[in-house]
Amino acid sequence: MRGLKLFTGKVALLLVGILSALQSNAQQEVMYSQYMFNTLAINPSYAGSRDVLSLTALGRYQWIGVNGSPTTYSFTLDMPFKNEKMGLGLMAYTDAIGVSRTTGINIPYAYRVKVGSKTTLALGVQLGLDYVSNNLSSVANVASGDNVFDGSNDVNKMFPNAGLGLFLSTDRGYIGISVPKIIENELSSYVQNGETYQSKQQRHYFMMMGFVLGKGNVKIKPSTMLRYTKGSPLGIDGNVNFWFRDKIAVGFSARKSQATLSGQDVMDALVGIFELQLTPQLRLGYSYDYNMTSLNNESSGDFKNRLTGTPTHEGLLRYEFGYSKNKILTPRYF
Repeated sequence: MRGLKLFTGKVALLLVGILSALQSNAQQEVMYSQYMFNTLAINPSYAGSRDVLSLTALGRYQWIGVNGSPTTYSFTLDMPFKNEKMGLGLMAYTDAIGVSRTTGINIPYAYRVKVGSKTTLALGVQLGLDYVSNNLSSVANVASGDNVFDGSNDVNKMFPNAGLGLFLSTDRGYIGISVPKIIENELSSYVQNGETYQSKQQRHYFMMMGFVLGKGNVKIKPSTMLRYTKGSPLGIDGNVNFWFRDKIAVGFSARKSQATLSGQDVMDALVGIFELQLTPQLRLGYSYDYNMTSLNNESSGDFKNRLTGTPTHEGLLRYEFGYSKNKILTPRYF
């Protein structure tokens, strides 16, 4: 019986989060713990920045143990052309939570200008399509007469969008600003008690920066990302990665999310990150998020569940073509 109550509580809490995302200005863009290794998914001006044909696949499984919890898959491909003065790419993803799913594809393009001997400024744009599916009428055990769940508020539509970005980088650091989706498409609207409620795609603003400290066999790579959406708290990620012989990296992050769960506005998660450069072409990455929101409090009281709670696992695989000897000797840190 206790297990059933815990399960029901988690599902109810998750449902509240879904409804908040639909009816307010909550975080809608995909969340990545390994954002520093998956930049093209956030900023179109990153296209071509690695100077080779680069492929990255990522899978994210959030809040393991909670029914309907978020799952995300993304794939990016990009390469330089015109003597590395331009970059072109492809970004595809699917992001699901509960009865809601968004599947999208973007085509990023970047124009790159040398503004110093080791400094490049890239200006990027992208065009994309999103297929949004919000089937709220499929939620079971909802009281009749609720406008949200009567089927009129379901969404199954294709929406065009566009994004902009800027990326300033050297061989030792970077700073980027982006708006992946500019168009605030209306998803649905309904009237309840004389008040109109509207859900739409919100415009999200990202700023990320990082740099490398040290030389030789040990390097430190601090980075941070800020996320802003009108009407929501500022989201902040802070990270430090330690690289050994340019082969193995161990890192730690702390995240304050834009979304609030059950009225909470607290630190969202602590994250551990492990990266392995198997060859100059192949990189593996893994991150583990320890959830610090009220979802974790729903776990049973034994020590094991208090330790693991509702974790998030994220895996990353990158393969790069076209490496020259010079690029192998000077690996790309960003």
